[in-house]
Amino acid sequence: MAKITFKFEEEAIKPITVEAEEGYSLLEVTEDHDIHLNHNCGGVCACSTCHIYIDKGEDQLEEISDKEEDFIDRAINPRLESRLACQCIILEKDAEIEVTIPDQSGIIGHEH
Repeated sequence: MAKITFKFEEEAIKPITVEAEEGYSLLEVTEDHDIHLNHNCGGVCACSTCHIYIDKGEDQLEEISDKEEDFIDRAINPRLESRLACQCIILEKDAEIEVTIPDQSGIIGHEH
């Protein structure tokens, strides 16, 4: 199974490492493991609330699409390593991925 480590900009939250099967999105992984990540559109690439930073393992995720890039431009503090968790599909069963979840306190919307 793939190993995903979630780190958080909010210092009070300690990193969490979980396992997931290939074919799942990182948003689905957060849902399955009760990790707080907003997602107003329900995971269909129609907003930017599930914005995350991929620190390691970008090549083990589905490639970014033009549509996803357009929505990342609307996210708070986008960076080169920005992605939308709903679009980050795990491609390899032995993937090792590290993610930083931006501070969620300023985002109004749906959470798990």
